Amino acid sequence: MKQLILAEKPSVARDLSRILGASKKNNNYYEGKDVVVTWALGHLLGLKMPEDLDSKWQKWQFETLPMLPKDIGIKPLPKTKAQLRAISALAKRKDIKEAVIATDAGREGELVARWILEYVRFNKPVKRLWISSQTDQAVKEGFKNLKPAKQYDNLYQSALARAKADWLVGLNVTRSLTVKYDDNLSAGRVQTPTLALVRKQEEKIERFKPQTYYVLSLNANNQKATLVQKDPHGLKDKTKAQELLTKLQNTAGQVVDVVQKEQKKPAPLLYDLTELQRDANAKYGYSAKKTLSLVQSLYEIHKVVSYPRTDCKYLSSDIKASLAQRLRAMQAIDDDAQLYLKQGAKVVNQAVFNDAKISDHYALIPTEQPPQYAKFSNDEQRIYTLIAKRFLTMFAPVYRAEVQNATVAFGEAKFVFKQTRVLEAGWQKTSKPIKISNAWVKGQSVTGTFELSQALTQPPKPLSEGSLLTQMEKYSLGTPATRAEIIEKLVRAELMERQNNNLHVTPKGKQLLKLVNPSLVSPQLTAKWEQQLEAIAKGEYSSQEFLAEIKQDTKQLVNEVKNSSQKYQDFSLTQKKCPECGQALREKNTRDGKILVCSNQDCTYKRRLEAKESNHRCPQCHKKMLIMQGKNGMYFKCKYDGTTEKMLDKKAKNKKMTKHEERRLLKKINQDSEPQESALAQALKAALQQED
Repeated sequence: MKQLILAEKPSVARDLSRILGASKKNNNYYEGKDVVVTWALGHLLGLKMPEDLDSKWQKWQFETLPMLPKDIGIKPLPKTKAQLRAISALAKRKDIKEAVIATDAGREGELVARWILEYVRFNKPVKRLWISSQTDQAVKEGFKNLKPAKQYDNLYQSALARAKADWLVGLNVTRSLTVKYDDNLSAGRVQTPTLALVRKQEEKIERFKPQTYYVLSLNANNQKATLVQKDPHGLKDKTKAQELLTKLQNTAGQVVDVVQKEQKKPAPLLYDLTELQRDANAKYGYSAKKTLSLVQSLYEIHKVVSYPRTDCKYLSSDIKASLAQRLRAMQAIDDDAQLYLKQGAKVVNQAVFNDAKISDHYALIPTEQPPQYAKFSNDEQRIYTLIAKRFLTMFAPVYRAEVQNATVAFGEAKFVFKQTRVLEAGWQKTSKPIKISNAWVKGQSVTGTFELSQALTQPPKPLSEGSLLTQMEKYSLGTPATRAEIIEKLVRAELMERQNNNLHVTPKGKQLLKLVNPSLVSPQLTAKWEQQLEAIAKGEYSSQEFLAEIKQDTKQLVNEVKNSSQKYQDFSLTQKKCPECGQALREKNTRDGKILVCSNQDCTYKRRLEAKESNHRCPQCHKKMLIMQGKNGMYFKCKYDGTTEKMLDKKAKNKKMTKHEERRLLKKINQDSEPQESALAQALKAALQQED
């Protein structure tokens, strides 16, 4: 009898099969003596769409809203049906005794597997592989300690409740807005309050008015300090600032206080996914999605980091036993790892160990697998280095410095001179030692020169992806696993755009935030839902109760849209008319560039707004031609000499002779044809024959 092991991706299934000795490869699975290893392709199933549940919901209209089905149900995704059929056939084999869920050890991974097992009606025992790294050692250890899948039922219920909540809120509010304002307006349980956070920061910037203020500084003892004020921008009047300067110049100064103390700063906690994405964005300009993709590759393919989609910055106590091995794996690429290994892998920052803070996974750290930098891309190297350097700080000494603060008073005006002497840089290796070169003594008189400079208040900075992730984390919007996709979804829907690593709300996004329900715009409602989902995962709240509340909220949200008196202006409408129905054309961004689509929901007309450069060469000048669209379909046009050429469809392309075929045919013709003698050669040949 065999175990049916279900992985989330083909690459993971391939590695599991190698470790478990399933060497026989088939189209949809690997097989060994005791195991059959197959895979999903991410999600193979999804929740049914409204039109699948009720024919009345096929047409988008207010009369059928809100849509509140008793049971939504699941259906196969069209592009992956073949793999689902293969898994179904494997599940029905008589030699399969049980299934092992080996998808990602998280909420979404649980949903992927449970939906598949439910759909194929698997009625045999099910176990769960729960590991935090993909190394051979971790996988073998995980299979020795398989747990009953029932232990993860609450996690599945939480994932299912989240999916249904997104369906109920997202589809109902999106349909309501689209019908009400006759435009494709997408709203959602998490994406809308996320968009609102970006807009809120923009509004702060728009309301900002720069103000002039003055900075009063004192130069004394080869140091410089500014006037101590409750409001650093308090000196706004130039005349008063000048009067204060004159007054201080005629006042005797004295050191009224000298405080000298040692400052200690422990290393930061380890990375969770959100903080890694934040740092990668600040340092390299990577999007949240790109960082997630890179760290997922380091986890799945290279197996050099632990489970990436973690929301934890701590380690469990049982990790201590593996620290030396993890350092040993890193010693070839980092001298610090060698040093800490020689010191016995002693952890200085003990705060990283906290069993009470561990949820599903511990912090993001290197595994015991030695990294092979030659096989990493440059981006993968950067992300691995960030994770490795943060991990090494837990072994480094505490940063220690001697800090001296000397307060100098000129009457009531005070200036604080600060000096720092680094005693031990510790984990802050980049700290430059600054010696305390000028000693201050309490009671000594001070003479110096004053300086008055003009400055302007600075506006708040726009949100970057890194700072938006911080805000999303603060308000519990999404999870570390979903935040990157939420940001991408807002960009794809043209509600938000990236500009120089900053995020900005588009005119369409601004409109949406005015039209959508205030309760959905605010992060408080979504934060409450996310907390309830977390409680479901812990077995502390009922998923039925949660969904009943979501349905009530959905009714209210739809009614608010129906009764809204807000006006909508579509900024994407152009002056161009649709040649098929006469309605205005709407400008839309796609991965292939900008296109024009008909604003009539029942019309399917679309065309390119901008010509796209192709790899097809002009027959005259041999430069790349543009792809154009005319009345008779797509064609090529050279922007240099105006040459046009019809674009062949696939059938015609197959018939057309390639250049390689042309050359081969010409060669054959030349070989087959007999060489022709010139007239002179023939005459000489005849003369020679006569002489003979």
